[in-house]
Amino acid sequence: MAAPKYKRVLLKLSGEAFCGQTNYGIDSSTLAIIANQIKQVLKLGVDISIVVGGGNIWRGAKAERDGMDRVTADYAGMLATVINALALQDALEREGVPTRIQTAIGIQQVAEPYIRRRAIRHLEKGRVVIFAGGTGNPYMTTDTAAALRAIEVESEVLLMTKNNVDGIYNADPSKNRNAKKFDTLTYLEALNLRLEVMDATALSLCLENKLPIIVFDLQAPHSIERVVCGESIGTVVSSG
Repeated sequence: MAAPKYKRVLLKLSGEAFCGQTNYGIDSSTLAIIANQIKQVLKLGVDISIVVGGGNIWRGAKAERDGMDRVTADYAGMLATVINALALQDALEREGVPTRIQTAIGIQQVAEPYIRRRAIRHLEKGRVVIFAGGTGNPYMTTDTAAALRAIEVESEVLLMTKNNVDGIYNADPSKNRNAKKFDTLTYLEALNLRLEVMDATALSLCLENKLPIIVFDLQAPHSIERVVCGESIGTVVSSG
């Protein structure tokens, strides 16, 4: 493996990343592969933190459509991210990777509260830090949490994983075989074209703080390691 391009990265894992090829829950074999990749990145001397989603367990938007109060539905989604964080922590520690979970909502029996200085100290000591609970606020997505935490802990890049999609397209490639993949995009192009890279709040945060985003296929072999080492896979969103 080549030398790493980045010293500190934040990895955003959607809830779908945890269920692998299934539609729900946590697939242990997929989790083991992710944990091993993270271990290899850590061995390169790269500081890595992770924001996890919870869509494999709970979909707040669907619960709201079914009549649930939106704020309640969003808090339930935050709890789902804690479950994923615990599962990922266990997989990492079975690989011998020191890991800490920090949550944006109080749940001190299983995780630390989010404290920026403590998170940075963990990273400096070679620990993986998993951020759960989103931002701790309803109406905010885990994409926004990923952008916010990446900026707060001074990450050089935000790595956004997709399942079986190798970047950003101008249409859904699973439905349109003529869909065009973008190798690079500016933040404004992504916003104006409404390409659903991430929600507009998260993208605006990245734009304002000049935080580059790389969107890539988690299922590709050694994808996390390859991105960290600067290989041109996926789509890069930056100021241009």
